Amino acid sequence: MQEATLCYIVRDGEVLMIEKRRGLGEGWYNGPGGKLEDGESPRECVVREVREEVGIDVGSTALEKVGELTFVLDGAVHTRCHVFRTDSFDGEPTASPEARPVWFDVEDVPYDRMWDDDDLWLPGVLDGRTVSGRFEFEGGEPLDEAAFVDHVLEWGASFALEGD
Repeated sequence: MQEATLCYIVRDGEVLMIEKRRGLGEGWYNGPGGKLEDGESPRECVVREVREEVGIDVGSTALEKVGELTFVLDGAVHTRCHVFRTDSFDGEPTASPEARPVWFDVEDVPYDRMWDDDDLWLPGVLDGRTVSGRFEFEGGEPLDEAAFVDHVLEWGASFALEGD
């Protein structure tokens, strides 16, 4: 199982997303984020990944953990993703070899160019809610080519700061 992060920067009715340029989900939109490195907390990871992917600093204190999503592939846990939201950042979003940043109106998020499960939980997160979810896929690797088959969502989840 791998651990990963996502960050949604929401400001003035818009959300900063990335168009993935390589790797899992290439060509799709998502929040910036990525895999945890050894010894790294989810909060440290998301700060590092946002800086690497779009060149801005979200600072760990302004981040609110708003979700924990578990992705299951063919009956085995594939990824646990820690989701963060903020309205604060320093710098100007810029493209990197991995990601092209794009601002979308919260009402116009391109769910048709995202993971099949995103439209189930992301609108609530963008609206200020918290969520815990489990999403099941079948069909083998890679995950972005597997079929989405089922899910369970719990709204109003709370998350401790320690060990985010």
